[in-house]
Amino acid sequence: MGLQPTLVDLPPTAMGLQQPTVMSLQQPTIMDLQPMIMNLQLTNPLVRCLQPMIMNLQLTVGGLLPTVLDQNPSVRGLLPTVLDLKPTEVPSWNTNYGTGIRADSNIMIEDRSYKLSPKAKRAKQSLFSEEKENKAIDYVVPVFTGRQVYVSGITDTEQERIKESAAYIARRNLFATGEGISATRVATSSSTEEQHEKKSRKVAIRESAERLALKKTLEETEEFHRKLNEDKLLHAPEFVIKPRSHTVWEKQNVKLHCTVTGWPEPRLTWYKNNVPINVHTHPGKYIIESRYGMHSLEINKCDFEDTAQYRASAMNVKGELSAYASLVVKRYKGEFDESYFHAGTVTMPLSFGVTPHGYASKFEIHFVDKFEVSFGREGETMSLGCTVIIHPDIKRFHPEIQWYRNGVLITPSKWVQMHWSGERATLTLAHANKEDEGLYTLRVVMGDYYEQYSAYVFVRDADAEMPGAPASPLDVECLDANKDYVIISWKQPAVDGGSPILGYFIDKCEVGTTHWSQCNETPVKFARFPVTGLIEGRSYIFRVRAVNKAGISIPSRVSEPVAALDPADRARLRSHPSAPWTGQIIVTEEEPAEGVVPGPPSDLHVIEATKNYVVLSWKPPGERGHEGVMYFVEKCTAGTENWQRVNTEIPVKSPRFAVFDLAEGKSYRFRVRCCNSAGIGEPSEATEATVVGDKLDIPKAPGRIIPTRNTDTSVVVTWTESKDAKELVGYYVEASIAGSGRWEPSNNNPVKGTRFICHGLLTGENYIFRVRAVNAAGLSEYSQESEAIEIKAAIGGGLLHAAPSPPYDITVLESVRDSMVLGWKQPKIIGGAEITGYYVNYREVIDGVPGKWNEANIKPVSERAYRIHNLKENMVYQFQVAAANLAGVGTPSPPTRSFKCEEWTIAVPGPPHDLLCTEVRKDSLILLWKPPVYIGRNPVTGYYVDVKETEATDEHWRSVNEKPIANKFLKVSGLKEGVSYLFRVRATNQAGVGKPSDTTDPVIAQTRPGTKEMEVDVDDNGVISLNFECDQMSPDSKFVWSKNYEPIEDESRLAFDAKGGKSKAAFKDLGEDDLGIYSCAVTDTDGVSSSYTIDEEEMKRLLALSHEHKFPTVPLKSELAAELLEKGQVRFWLQAEKLSGNAKVNFVFNDKEIVNGEKYKMKVDHNTGLIEMIMDKIEDSDEGTYTFQLQDGKATNQSSLVLIGDVFKKLQNEADFQRQEWFRKQGPHFIEYLGWEVTADCNVLLKCKVANIKKETHIVWYKDGREIMVDEEHDFKDGVCTLLISEFSKKDAGIYEVILKDDRGKDKSKLKLVEAAFADLMNEVCRKIAVSATELKIKSTAEGIRLFSFVNYYLEDLRVSWLHNDAKIKYTDRVKTGVTGEQIWLQISEPTPQDKGKYIMELFDGKTTHTRKLDLSGQGNFIHVFSDRARILGGLPDVVTIQEGKALNLTCNVWGDPVPEVTWLKNEKPLTADAHCILKYESGKSASFTMTGVNTIDSGRYSILVKNKYGTETSDFTVSVFIPEGEDEVSQPEPSKGDKKKVLKSLKPPHCEKLGWGWRVIGAYIRKIPQNTLVQQGT
Repeated sequence: MGLQPTLVDLPPTAMGLQQPTVMSLQQPTIMDLQPMIMNLQLTNPLVRCLQPMIMNLQLTVGGLLPTVLDQNPSVRGLLPTVLDLKPTEVPSWNTNYGTGIRADSNIMIEDRSYKLSPKAKRAKQSLFSEEKENKAIDYVVPVFTGRQVYVSGITDTEQERIKESAAYIARRNLFATGEGISATRVATSSSTEEQHEKKSRKVAIRESAERLALKKTLEETEEFHRKLNEDKLLHAPEFVIKPRSHTVWEKQNVKLHCTVTGWPEPRLTWYKNNVPINVHTHPGKYIIESRYGMHSLEINKCDFEDTAQYRASAMNVKGELSAYASLVVKRYKGEFDESYFHAGTVTMPLSFGVTPHGYASKFEIHFVDKFEVSFGREGETMSLGCTVIIHPDIKRFHPEIQWYRNGVLITPSKWVQMHWSGERATLTLAHANKEDEGLYTLRVVMGDYYEQYSAYVFVRDADAEMPGAPASPLDVECLDANKDYVIISWKQPAVDGGSPILGYFIDKCEVGTTHWSQCNETPVKFARFPVTGLIEGRSYIFRVRAVNKAGISIPSRVSEPVAALDPADRARLRSHPSAPWTGQIIVTEEEPAEGVVPGPPSDLHVIEATKNYVVLSWKPPGERGHEGVMYFVEKCTAGTENWQRVNTEIPVKSPRFAVFDLAEGKSYRFRVRCCNSAGIGEPSEATEATVVGDKLDIPKAPGRIIPTRNTDTSVVVTWTESKDAKELVGYYVEASIAGSGRWEPSNNNPVKGTRFICHGLLTGENYIFRVRAVNAAGLSEYSQESEAIEIKAAIGGGLLHAAPSPPYDITVLESVRDSMVLGWKQPKIIGGAEITGYYVNYREVIDGVPGKWNEANIKPVSERAYRIHNLKENMVYQFQVAAANLAGVGTPSPPTRSFKCEEWTIAVPGPPHDLLCTEVRKDSLILLWKPPVYIGRNPVTGYYVDVKETEATDEHWRSVNEKPIANKFLKVSGLKEGVSYLFRVRATNQAGVGKPSDTTDPVIAQTRPGTKEMEVDVDDNGVISLNFECDQMSPDSKFVWSKNYEPIEDESRLAFDAKGGKSKAAFKDLGEDDLGIYSCAVTDTDGVSSSYTIDEEEMKRLLALSHEHKFPTVPLKSELAAELLEKGQVRFWLQAEKLSGNAKVNFVFNDKEIVNGEKYKMKVDHNTGLIEMIMDKIEDSDEGTYTFQLQDGKATNQSSLVLIGDVFKKLQNEADFQRQEWFRKQGPHFIEYLGWEVTADCNVLLKCKVANIKKETHIVWYKDGREIMVDEEHDFKDGVCTLLISEFSKKDAGIYEVILKDDRGKDKSKLKLVEAAFADLMNEVCRKIAVSATELKIKSTAEGIRLFSFVNYYLEDLRVSWLHNDAKIKYTDRVKTGVTGEQIWLQISEPTPQDKGKYIMELFDGKTTHTRKLDLSGQGNFIHVFSDRARILGGLPDVVTIQEGKALNLTCNVWGDPVPEVTWLKNEKPLTADAHCILKYESGKSASFTMTGVNTIDSGRYSILVKNKYGTETSDFTVSVFIPEGEDEVSQPEPSKGDKKKVLKSLKPPHCEKLGWGWRVIGAYIRKIPQNTLVQQGT
């Protein structure tokens, strides 16, 4: 059934076991296995899971198994592989299997002595041989892999199910040792101990192998049944192996093979030349076989009739697929039977030589009863036919019939059928669509010769289902298909139904179903669309519908089926088809690889971007492990790093993805991540910023639509291609009867190129045409309409005209050894139609006797000079020339005189040729010529023009120019009116002057009646143009423009227009590149022509005149503008450079004139040119366009101002604001709104500036809606109101508001100091604090040294960091930093020499870093500073609380070398010793402080100061004396009032005053002091 067999059984060598040998096996039935199965179920639990599968095998195979075994010997190894039997459980097969008798089950159960071979060596495969047939050997049987449950409904009959099951089992269980397996009884061992020993040695390996095999068996069985799920398995036919073409000899047999997969199983049919092969009509000739997806066609005794193209067609419910192969039958040389020519029924093979050594040197192929230009409609059946007559008629040689559409070979399909009856070729379009429109060509091939015939087929749109709906799109194609993604493209229709097409809907359908689903919710205008969400492995078809406001079109023709597969998988399937099954299956067991997280994808880029979607493409990662990868796509707005996942739910499988729902005009970047079971990988590199919008512009309209007569029902339309068009699909041409206003499409399939023949026109009617271009972005605007043309035959408007007369004055322009160049003059009578070319004949002249004429050229030549090749040197020749037009080939010229073909060796140039006189006037003419073909030994340097009167002799030739001219034209002046002249030209080079040219025809110097000269004109728009008019034109006449008498090939600087008998060449931008002589000639007339010279002076004159005409307007100094006045009024104004007293101005609003009134005030100042209009108040109804129209005599001008949308809203809001501002300023108001600044003291000052205030004006401050109480009233003398916030911190964040009010009104201003605004203020505060920092200083402390700096005020937002020798200091217990009050310090305990160096304190305010530095690296006595300085080693408390009348004694230790001086201080003043205060200093180490009978006056702040030459140190302590309750207060001395204040001040902790604490709070604070900090004498 096309399934690829695999074998999960481990080979015996993989388990360390002996390789099995092949044994004889007869036909067992399934009943023979039953005892063995029951025994294994009891002894081996691992086998129980296979019971359903074994029962299925019983039901499925049954008694038919012997028949299957007979038909397929390879299946004979099946039954012993049903279970992986242990050595002790191998059954004994007796010799009665042929009759179906079972062996005794008791023997099978008791016979358990069989064992594996004790030899562990690796052996070759043992094939069947007579010598080893009866030898008792050991064997191993792999595990059976099959179905677990019975599957029904897959095939039609029970027999097919049996066949399917047996085939599948056979394929998946063949041994690697051979195609057949047999078994014999194994001899028992004579030693029971030896048997037990070998069992124990092998049992572990055996059971391990069983578990692995059974596990994999179950996994693959489940996988197989999952594949049998009908929804997942159904797929269209696919050729794994296609039939191969053959070339064989006659009477040989040939066999064509192919392999097909698909589900349901495809039915395959063989065709010969598209005719089904019927084996019954040709008994014995054909043998067709089909077996398990492999099909063959055998052709016996091939003859010439079998030379053909053979097709294998596979079909199921999911579709049809064909494969082709050619068969060529040859005969041995010399055995050709002439009778075959007359057999009539046998076809001669195309490989048989025909020309030039075949049976005919040339076939004459004629087409009769030909198909003409055809018109059809979508959905109709069209047939094209043609009878072919071939001479000579060789019966055994049949032609090859080929059909082409627009040059592309057509192959048979469900849309196109072809037939060849032997005489008539037909092509049938079963269901015509617009895709079928085009030029159809029938080509008849006879060996190396062919003829063809072509005609156009038009397919019109079918009637729309609803009136006004557009036509259906066409050419739907699938591009860039992947696993779950495909891009659909199509072409826009020519007919839009009368209203613009709004977009297109794309539908998809899975192959084999009829359910269509719409892929896009909203119509898309771009003719390409990515369809996602496909299911991998399934095939789809697509169609497109157009929509306009009237409705939806009928669907387009469906696309070709496309499979959702990885392109690499598709290419691999096509390039590496599976090989046929050979019966040998080798399976290796691999350890599962550990999962690898995939790397990032590469080469991520945007391949297409429109306003609806962006398509990304990338390459899979190189690092991805053994498993497949999927992808997540992420996007972010350009300029940010805010990445968002696009496909959040399901990762994509394809390396393509379309991103929708993007904002048009925004820029995005994209990146991709890979994922697998191991995780999600790193992202790829992001793409460049991509702006969402259509990158492909709609093409511009084509130009210069020129219709030309063709037949009495057709016209040839030509045009110039659209400029700068990208990805152009083609053009649509429309025709309309002049004056009708109804346009009809001439083609429904876009044509490429710039020429198209419009058929089906009405004879005698006048038609006009227009063209529009189309690409994927849409259709262009229509081109300008062409001139009307009457539909009639091209030649003479339907009149009978003759072929042209013979050319004349044939001369030789150059001669070499084997070729000659001829030149001639145009026929005097061209026959009423333009000459299309010339034919040249030549003949040899031997001894004065001319020979036979030979054709020199097959195709006509357009020039009047031609080189004839392959002539004989020194041979004499004669020539004749014939001209041709649409009426035919004219009479050849008389034979020329004889010319000898020899090498010209003269040094001077040959004669110029093709002389032409134009612009003939009464006293002048223009002579044109072409350079000589033979230039001599040196290049041509110039020309001489000779002239003489016609009647004069040759002695009267005179040169017109004294010096040679380089141009190939010359204006000959000074002619006499009415005199006939002849002219000739001579070329010159360094060697001299060459032979003169042939003379011109006689030319009479006269100005013919009606002759008109070319005129230059500057129109009102300032466009400079050259104009020429001719009233002698024929219907086929054309205007031919040239510059310096050379054709104008580059039309980028000129625009040509011809209407009737007038032609105009307009300069797009006249400049120096346009200087020269411009001439215009009219074809098909008697030399009507004229010219005009534009030199530098003429160019300046024309440009000045153009400027005057281009700007006949009132000059403006300024355009119309709008501004706001103080009261919110809107002033519209403009200023002209000058205005006369008669100047008028109209004021227009939205195309309606407005006049002076209550709302509008207009004013015109003629002196200054100022024009203004004031609008009192702008309202919603005033949105629109304002225009000032000026007229001053003939000069006019206007200027407009558009006030709509956001512009109008902005102006209106500003006007309303301005009006409100005016009213606000009538009372007290703010000139400058509330702002802030940071003072030098690091305080925050909120201030605003006010105006129009008076004495009664009040100002109120609020924070977060709560009024702020201020101590003093504002006097408003300076107009500035302030609010000072000291020690600003985070608690001061909020919204501040200040309100001004009095009886005239009020005004308010808000300042939000939150979030970013507060952060900015804090940064400024921190900056001020940082700037206020003093330089770093150093002082000694009890622990070491301290580096410090003072700031005005410290905030935590100020970030402080310290650096030592430019490296950040790591803070430890020895090195600490902190802030005390306004002091920022760095404490270094126990300093060492390593602490020497430069110290930097960095203060970061949020934006800027401020530094303070101190260098400690240059002090030589660093060690002494930090080790011998004066220090206080401890002993003093921070606070002492003592009862009045008690004694206080404090002692501390000091250190220093030299011995420091000791000073005691009270309230920062020196303390002197007396009887009340005893100060002692003993041995330079101990200092004591004793106070007898303390009282409240002794309370205060005491300090001890130790000092030596290396440093100073201070220690402070506070003494608090209290009076106990109940004691007589009178007995205590009363301190003075001033001393009380000192006592209170001294008792307040440093921060109490800042916190606003009173004395009671201080007392509470003191009572909370820990006891270990108090020292009380006598307690």
